[in-house]
Amino acid sequence: MSVTEILFTPLLKADSGRPLITHYDDAAGSRMELSRATIANWAAKTANWLRDEHDVEPGDPVAVLLPAHWQTAGLLLGAWWCGARVVGAGEDAKVAVVPPGGTAEAEVVAVASLHPWGVGSGAPVDYLDDVRAHGDDFTPWEPLPGSAPALGESTVDDLVAQARELGAKLGSEPRVLSTLEWNVPSGVLEGFLAVLAAGGSLVQVSNPDAGLLAARRDTEKITQQLG
Repeated sequence: MSVTEILFTPLLKADSGRPLITHYDDAAGSRMELSRATIANWAAKTANWLRDEHDVEPGDPVAVLLPAHWQTAGLLLGAWWCGARVVGAGEDAKVAVVPPGGTAEAEVVAVASLHPWGVGSGAPVDYLDDVRAHGDDFTPWEPLPGSAPALGESTVDDLVAQARELGAKLGSEPRVLSTLEWNVPSGVLEGFLAVLAAGGSLVQVSNPDAGLLAARRDTEKITQQLG
């Protein structure tokens, strides 16, 4: 099974309406909260988009060159769901997803706007606009072996084991406030997958205002903090 099926699907089945990620951008003054079900919808659309529109097959590299964001969560889960190996900057990729103004070495370069409400960027290949045309459910063509590459040099089995080890340190079902960036591979593992492995929910803050973080710990009922 894929990383998504192992770490995320059980959370979806347990309580699909529970928040998975609450994203703040303190520079923009925005807050967006998405449930497990909503992120699952984005992930399914992403997996279908990668496989059906761009012929991504298990093991193919997909570069995720975005900051920590709810759009990045859907992209990561969708990439793993279709069996892709997530890679970072400086690596060749079949598909790369970049922020506005970003560049990458890839057969296809798509832009994710990072707009809090999911408005498209207007780029020729626009991640948000394109995935909306794809299905809300995804079924892999065949089971993915644990030895399949998943993140950088880590296999599915390796990555899940590392995520569970880190997740155990967060406690059971934590509410995590984080300012960590999701660089590949360590930031994705520590700042995102560990929270999934712990069965938790994430309050991710971009461009953090130090004066707001203390109050946010109370209003968001935070139990753990990263970064």
